[in-house]
Amino acid sequence: MICQHLKDAADPAPQTPFEQGCPQCVEGGFTDWVHLRLCLNCGLVACCDSSPRRHMSKHWEQEGHPVMRSFEPGESWRWCFEDDVIG
Repeated sequence: MICQHLKDAADPAPQTPFEQGCPQCVEGGFTDWVHLRLCLNCGLVACCDSSPRRHMSKHWEQEGHPVMRSFEPGESWRWCFEDDVIG
């Protein structure tokens, strides 16, 4: 079953290109992010939970934007933080 957040999620233009990596990590002088994610509410690009600083999870905690998707080339899966479900 897919949650309503996943059903309603848009696919906004990314705020930064994939090649620039995680903007928050880069700003802090880090290059050790693992994978990138895209917030489907605002288009923020940030690193995943396998990355040391987990910027996408922090974005959800601070902003309450429930759905993100993989921003890795060739991947399109989505995740709802609020309902803890993949779609």
